[in-house]
Amino acid sequence: MADIKGNGVRKTAVPEGVPQYVLDHAPLLHLSTKDPYLPSSLAAHLTHTRPQIAFADTAVPSPPPTLSNLDQLNTVGSNGGTDVYLSSYDDITTNPKWVEGIMPDENGGTGDEKTSAIIVVEKGYLDGKEKGKVVDVFYFYFWSFNWGGVVLGNQLGDHVGDWEHNMIRFVDGAPKYVWYSQHANGEAYTFAALKKDAAGKRPLVYAANGSHALYPTPGTHDHTLPNLNLPFALLLVDDTDPGPLYDPILTSYYYTYTPPPPATPSSTGTPAPALTPFTPFAPNDPISYLTFRGRWGDAEFPAADARQRDLLGNKKFVGGPTGPADKGLERREVWPESQWSGGQRIRGGLGVGGLGARVGAVLGRLSCFGRKGGARRVWVSGEEVG
Repeated sequence: MADIKGNGVRKTAVPEGVPQYVLDHAPLLHLSTKDPYLPSSLAAHLTHTRPQIAFADTAVPSPPPTLSNLDQLNTVGSNGGTDVYLSSYDDITTNPKWVEGIMPDENGGTGDEKTSAIIVVEKGYLDGKEKGKVVDVFYFYFWSFNWGGVVLGNQLGDHVGDWEHNMIRFVDGAPKYVWYSQHANGEAYTFAALKKDAAGKRPLVYAANGSHALYPTPGTHDHTLPNLNLPFALLLVDDTDPGPLYDPILTSYYYTYTPPPPATPSSTGTPAPALTPFTPFAPNDPISYLTFRGRWGDAEFPAADARQRDLLGNKKFVGGPTGPADKGLERREVWPESQWSGGQRIRGGLGVGGLGARVGAVLGRLSCFGRKGGARRVWVSGEEVG
């Protein structure tokens, strides 16, 4: 183990073999000062949830589920684990204490509890896409609850479990691009364009109040329009500020990821045993939770559930997220494939750009986007804007 030190004080131990550039340029997060939901222990999350399929408890082959055996749930049900939801034992509307997570200490750590995972993916030369050897490093952060926000007076998009991530693309060991995940989409930037820590090495990240979407600046972020975040409120608004520091170097498990080869039959004609694509830098660290194919929270509550609300098909309580293995670890572009990836680009600055400014100016004058007599604009916390 290698010690990471700050101000002469030992802060944490990083497993041997982790490339130094993974640490030198790791993101530094600022949590929102308004957010009651903080980064959460991966292990503790499993003690407060149980696997369900179609809202019914399902038998666990080797109980209880832990980070070291969670992928056993891929064998239950009939869909390879994709229909398994880790459902809260508690009524989530009572805001049980465990969903509040852990306030980071003065160094940005969460003590002995692991609340994040760092995954190193070597990609070679990407068939000439880059001029040097590419390594994508994924920095995943976990929260036990996502507070989705208030839209037109309706609270929408809440869910148990929340995975967000940054990805930094290194070329020959130098950071070149950074991805910020935001809801079902996100933004890509050149590393040079981003705000950094005092040493000028680590990009700053601001996690939105409640939703934990990740942004490169503090302030207002309207994400109503796909691939265009605006610095003023229209309809779907995130709010960030330079709140408590959260440092993934101090809170993570560390892994490499190697894409598995295509399945081939064995000499007996049966499929060869599956090989895990994840290798921990620390041999005793758990792997199984990374290959779990189900969801890290409750299923979307049905319409008949008194806790559920609906606004034009948008639900108050939606299903929990999938885990890191489902977040495009093998991506070729800086962004993962999605319905919006065709409109993605790498941003060379922190402004919205000329076109974005013109579009924003027009929309900002439309009454339906929050002017007097129009829609109410609210922060994710529920406070009305203006």
